[in-house]
Amino acid sequence: MKVLAIIPARYASTRFPAKPLAMLGGKPIVQRVYEAVTKAVERVVVATDDERIYDAVVAFGGEVVMTSTEHQSGTDRCAEAYEKLGNKADIVINVQGDEPFISPKQIESLIKCFENDTIDIATLVKPFTAEDNIDALENPNSPKVVLNGANEAIYFSRSVIPYLRGVERSEWLKRHTFYKHVGIYAFRADVLGEVARLQQTPLEKAEKLEQLRWLESGYKIGVGVTDIETIGIDTTEDLEKAEELLKSISL
Repeated sequence: MKVLAIIPARYASTRFPAKPLAMLGGKPIVQRVYEAVTKAVERVVVATDDERIYDAVVAFGGEVVMTSTEHQSGTDRCAEAYEKLGNKADIVINVQGDEPFISPKQIESLIKCFENDTIDIATLVKPFTAEDNIDALENPNSPKVVLNGANEAIYFSRSVIPYLRGVERSEWLKRHTFYKHVGIYAFRADVLGEVARLQQTPLEKAEKLEQLRWLESGYKIGVGVTDIETIGIDTTEDLEKAEELLKSISL
């Protein structure tokens, strides 16, 4: 399968404006993400809506394409970028532009999902462990996923799913394996264009999770399981944590 990775990177952000250009270990975050993904995928392209990001990618020797400022999601931006690039791939991976520590093993796990011909979309989950606390499990900013026996997503929710009836909350993590969603997606190339044209659905509007639109529309989402903890950078505090992690890795 021919694989293309696209990194959507927009300049405007409510919590962290100009995030792709923030420096992490002497390099812009977008460059860190780009370099991490190239370890697993031969062709990587940044899709941006801002000339400053465009120029930064060109400066470090990366491939980049300009896209509209009107997109509501990274998926929509990826779909436009893919069309501009000439529609020449079997699988398109959407790598969030704030995941500088993404592992090649995680990307390989995504691609492996498409060995099943019925899978339209793939994503990753990480099991919560008994050492995690209940606050981490109940955090609505960390969506949870329920899988079926074929490792396909049944549902995504900001609530804790499943609910363990008759079990004290303090015991939940010891009594059941809960899965945390890792926000990276891969699409069959034709499916990417289809999902970008879908209208919002009731469950998506309720939970503010675009992957529910895909499930409600009948697409099958395969799931790879990873034990690698990634650090997404949403705030300046996250950037400080990322700096410390980068230092520890470099030692």
